Amino acid sequence: MNTNDLNTALYEKMAAEQDKYRDWLKSQPPEEILHHTYEYTVREDIVMAMEELELTDAQAQALLESPSPLADVYRYFDKLETGYMDVIRDSIESRANEVCKEPEELNPMVVYLHSASYATKHGETDAYWLSDQANFSCKVSIEQAISAHYRDNRLDTASAVQEILEEFGAERMNFILANTIQHKDADGRISRDNKAWAKTIPMPEDSATSQQCADLIVDRVNPGLVDLFTRQARKAVQEKEKGSVLQKLKQELPAHKPAAPKKREPER
Repeated sequence: MNTNDLNTALYEKMAAEQDKYRDWLKSQPPEEILHHTYEYTVREDIVMAMEELELTDAQAQALLESPSPLADVYRYFDKLETGYMDVIRDSIESRANEVCKEPEELNPMVVYLHSASYATKHGETDAYWLSDQANFSCKVSIEQAISAHYRDNRLDTASAVQEILEEFGAERMNFILANTIQHKDADGRISRDNKAWAKTIPMPEDSATSQQCADLIVDRVNPGLVDLFTRQARKAVQEKEKGSVLQKLKQELPAHKPAAPKKREPER
């Protein structure tokens, strides 16, 4: 058996061991499940690491000979003096420091459409995290606004939309609604018009960020109400944009000056 085969065999053995452990854990009372949560999570990470790890023949064979290689590795890990909690503490402090020095030029109304790795590479982590947090807050706020303004089988869409517009702005509101509708493309309760509109809103193209968008779906309210909310949201944004254009034109156009009176010719 070559190295790849040995590594594959070890991975499959560990994965099967984890499946068995998961089945056992699911049969336990809630208190016991909570007690083993940390162990289960670490074991999952070990199995995941084995997907890419290339051990030597001797290493793979040695672990394969164990009746429970996954449990063996976990026990070894558990005894190590790891800096895990140090990493957690550093993460908390580092993020707090970043927030404290958040540059004023970052616009919380702008949606960041790139991945975390892209943001790190281009020095835009602040913009990424600010946008990511605002996206989730907007999603939750839309759900709460719809629930709060739905009474007697009627949704006060104007009031609900106005709340979101004032807090998050048109771009982020549109992004969350379009993302939701694109994920519900097969749902007949969403109008064709709104589905067509949703496809015009820019969305992340890389798979990592697209996966994050699955967590930004407005899904705690009826899709029919989301459709009504979206229709009103589009109308409100159009009216706002139209008003902005008119205001800009008024500022740019020169003030109207009354025509100078014609000089009267002297009487003859």
